[in-house]
Amino acid sequence: MKYHELQVDPNKNKKRVGRGIAAGQGKTAGRGTKGQGARTGKKLGAMFQGGSGALVRRTPKARGFKSLRTPAQIVYLDHLNAFKGKTVDNFTLFEEGYVSTPFHTVKVIARGELTVPVTLNVQAASKSVQEAVKKAGGTFNKTATPIKQSTKEAEKADEK
Repeated sequence: MKYHELQVDPNKNKKRVGRGIAAGQGKTAGRGTKGQGARTGKKLGAMFQGGSGALVRRTPKARGFKSLRTPAQIVYLDHLNAFKGKTVDNFTLFEEGYVSTPFHTVKVIARGELTVPVTLNVQAASKSVQEAVKKAGGTFNKTATPIKQSTKEAEKADEK
């Protein structure tokens, strides 16, 4: 048998400490002499720093609540005048540069006036926008947010 052919057990048993001087880990059992760390019972917390003000308590805390939800991208009503008689959805708004990505929620908010009829297919619109679209002769349809395809799925779709 050679050295590199030895079968080594990775789960070596824990040291049995405090079993007498002959055992190698007797008397103080590797805990030093006296003090808080040598005692049995409640162990010190992971953040304990010897009684000084702990780092966790010294650092300033961020106040308030941070939402993980991505906010809707805003498009204003007067922007829709550029789409005379067209269907407006996330992708057309993205192509024209009104939103940064077509894969997030888009909400249309009232500002200015809509003078041309459009078919609006987005995720949200204020009530005043919905009324303005109907008044101009268009329609509003609430749709789901488009899901971004992975590159492999997109390649498969292109092949078909």
